[in-house]
Amino acid sequence: MNGDGRTRRRFEPAQPYELTDESPVYVISVAAQLSGLHPQTLRQYDRLGLVSPDRTAGRGRRYSARDIQLLRQVQQLSQDEGINLAGIKRIIELENQVAALSARVAELQAVVDGAAAAMQQREAAVHASYRRDLVPYQEMQQTSALVVWHPPKRDR
Repeated sequence: MNGDGRTRRRFEPAQPYELTDESPVYVISVAAQLSGLHPQTLRQYDRLGLVSPDRTAGRGRRYSARDIQLLRQVQQLSQDEGINLAGIKRIIELENQVAALSARVAELQAVVDGAAAAMQQREAAVHASYRRDLVPYQEMQQTSALVVWHPPKRDR
């Protein structure tokens, strides 16, 4: 896992020549121009773990479009908001943690929805298996009727 909370491994596209936001295509000089930062600043951010680009076999840095976006976010937080680099690193870590937890919640919600659907199917199968000749069964209908009960009067 790198400093920005993502697990880094060599990028392998699903299909040859397929480019995504995660494709490491920019050398450091191009990434510096795209982000508006000096190449030495990018190296410093890499050392601090703020932005961790992929590496080539020769250890050269390769930045993705997502890395460029993160560099711009770091610059905006630093210059416009006045947040120091340690604070920015913590913000990035927390944002990555929130994204991971949101994905996990979505996974768990899908599991719960699937279990609820399976339970409804099993319940319907159980109701369908009732022997109607032994136990009369009627589906409960939702009504809004109001029944008022009055106790019987006792004679004294």
